[in-house]
Formats: sequence, C-alpha cells, structure tokens
Amino acid sequence: TAGPLPAGSVRVKAGKVGVMLINLGTPDGTEFNPMWRYLREFLSDPRVIELNKAIWYPILYGLVLTTRPKKSGANYARIWNREKNESPLRTFTRAQAEKLAKALGDLPDVMVDWAMRYGNPSTASVARGLVEQGCDRILSFPLYPQYSATTTATANDQLFRALMK
Repeated sequence: TAGPLPAGSVRVKAGKVGVMLINLGTPDGTEFNPMWRYLREFLSDPRVIELNKAIWYPILYGLVLTTRPKKSGANYARIWNREKNESPLRTFTRAQAEKLAKALGDLPDVMVDWAMRYGNPSTASVARGLVEQGCDRILSFPLYPQYSATTTATANDQLFRALMK
C-alpha cells in the first residue's frame, strides 16, 4: 500500500479493474446473413481497407458482399465447433478468458471478460458490462502477436469509442 497521506487527505477506494481480452472477431453463424453482417463490419473498417469510401463501398456492396458470404460461410462450416455452435476463435478466446479469470481469482476487484472487434460479443457490449459491474479502469489486451493498425489499433479504437459514450 501507499505511505501515509498528507494531513486532511481522504483515501478514496478505487473501483474494480476490468481486464478485457479482445480478438479479431468471427461471424455468428455460417449462413449467408451472419457472414454478410460480419464481412460488412470487418471490411467497412477504414483501418482494414484504406481506400476512399466512394471507391471501396461500390466494390464492397456490389461485388464482395454478394459473393463472399456464401464462399466464406462454406469455409467456416468446415472448422465450425458444432458442439457449441460457434467458430473455434470464439471457443478459444472464451477459454483464454476463463483461464485468466481463474488465475486471477484471488483478486476480487479484478473482472476478466472477452470481446471481439468484429462480431459478438462486441467490444462495446463487454465494456458496458464491465462498467456496470463497477469497473472504473479497463485494461485492454488485444490478442495479436504484434502491433498493426489493422488489428491492435482498431481493437483499441473500438474500445475507446465505447468508453467515450
């Protein structure tokens, strides 16, 4: 603990600390509509596609989102966790968060949760949940091996936007 406080000071108890593991994201299902929503969110991020929207959006909405959801859905179906009805990325990210929460279990003021930058559970909904549980600080851990604007930066951007609301 800190040393003695100056005369007249009051020690203020801090709230809980939220630890948020953030992964890239995954669709909610392998069918056309969940794939379309996921790909639209992912490929609309200016950190991922650095083209002027006037050029990119006609390509995205006219070509990519009319063909890729079906093809990507078929690829996801090959690796889909049928037992939990979710992608392996969601399964493994949840398991990482659960193991970290267990390792930090002796710290009652630390809450661990996980989110996806694209898809569910969304960064905004998880951040909101941590704040509602009394967290006044959130440590963000984007789960990428190195920094990149297309991964780490956009994950932190999304968290910051959620916390500013």
